[in-house]
Amino acid sequence: MVSPALTRQTPSILHFALAGVLAWGAGLPAGAAEAPPLEIPEIHGFLQAHGAARLGGVDCDPGTACDLPFNEQRLQLKAEGGGFAGALGYAGKIDLLHDAALGESEADVRELYADYNADRYSVRAGRQVVTWGVADLLFINDTFPKDWTAFYGGLPLEYLKRGSDAMRLDLFPDFADVQLVLADFRPDRLPDRERFVLPGQAIQAELDEPSGLEVGLRVSRYVGSWDGALYLSRTHYRAPALRQVGAGWQGGFPRLNAVGASLSGPLGSGVLSLEAGYYDSVDDRDGNDPAIGNSQTRLLAGYSRQIGADTTLGVQGYVEWMHDHAAYRRTLPAGQPERDELRGVATLRLTRFQMHQTLRLSLFAFWGISEGDGYLIPSARYAFSDALWGEVGANLVVGDRSGQFGVLGDNDNVYMTLRYAF
Repeated sequence: MVSPALTRQTPSILHFALAGVLAWGAGLPAGAAEAPPLEIPEIHGFLQAHGAARLGGVDCDPGTACDLPFNEQRLQLKAEGGGFAGALGYAGKIDLLHDAALGESEADVRELYADYNADRYSVRAGRQVVTWGVADLLFINDTFPKDWTAFYGGLPLEYLKRGSDAMRLDLFPDFADVQLVLADFRPDRLPDRERFVLPGQAIQAELDEPSGLEVGLRVSRYVGSWDGALYLSRTHYRAPALRQVGAGWQGGFPRLNAVGASLSGPLGSGVLSLEAGYYDSVDDRDGNDPAIGNSQTRLLAGYSRQIGADTTLGVQGYVEWMHDHAAYRRTLPAGQPERDELRGVATLRLTRFQMHQTLRLSLFAFWGISEGDGYLIPSARYAFSDALWGEVGANLVVGDRSGQFGVLGDNDNVYMTLRYAF
């Protein structure tokens, strides 16, 4: 696993985006100009404690926190408001975090953006979470950054998505809804050796982050009760591609173009979800570079329905088809596990509420059909009051240790979260 040392930083769109939206709003409609100015918002947020303990029997690397990978106390402060008859708005979320597992403290700006709203369009600029697609914890057309360290550590699901420093334009013509996103590159946060036991040799690599803006376009509309969307993205892989240079390692984030579509709507007594995407690996279109992922076609079908008064069930089937698989096999380094040309994954989500819906029992399960591995996330959440809830759960990996999930097989853990909102 990589310990990155970034050698180039992309100029942040966040530095100018907020000012740009406010300048855009200088031409406010007459009614908005006469309305009261921006409101002073109330501050809300929560206090949260989260801990996780590893169940695996393999020894940790010296100096790491993998036996107790999470022991954090977090204060989130959030505010939102607007003014000028709703033409302008703003919102922010900042987390003040004490990480006792690593002995660190930090302030994390989760969101910070301004909005300008008109009848036929809206603009949002600043740090924001963008979510595309219809899949449940499987990502095809959602190419925006993720935090996999938080996910495998059992943090609340909202922490899976990382904010993007972006300018988002939403247009509302009669024929469809159009969303254009211009964003600075931000990588995924991947499991590292400070918190997790990982196979192979530790690598220290210098990573070169891409410059320039990424572009995403989504066009969506309802046809009857069905919601359809088309997606285009000019982006980058968010996990680094590494190659050895002399005695050291260097890497970057290869270019990626993605095009896809999704469709969801009622079928029988449930909801059917379909999604597809093509990944054009721009820097390795012939599949001969083992450091860069080959181009792929990704397909997904899902169905969810209520199976009882307080119980819902959802299932998904997902397939990745690697293009130029023969070239991939020919250039695969000796000793590295080979991926199948077709990779299939099935998921199941089962949720049940009890005790007047104060207790939520949940199971989410991945099964790697082609790789023979799986990942199970059972949890139970109890609401003590409207403001206070607690959750206990586990992250359990089974099956082949060379698969996508099995590679984390020495990191089974149990976790507990307690949150008080104010």
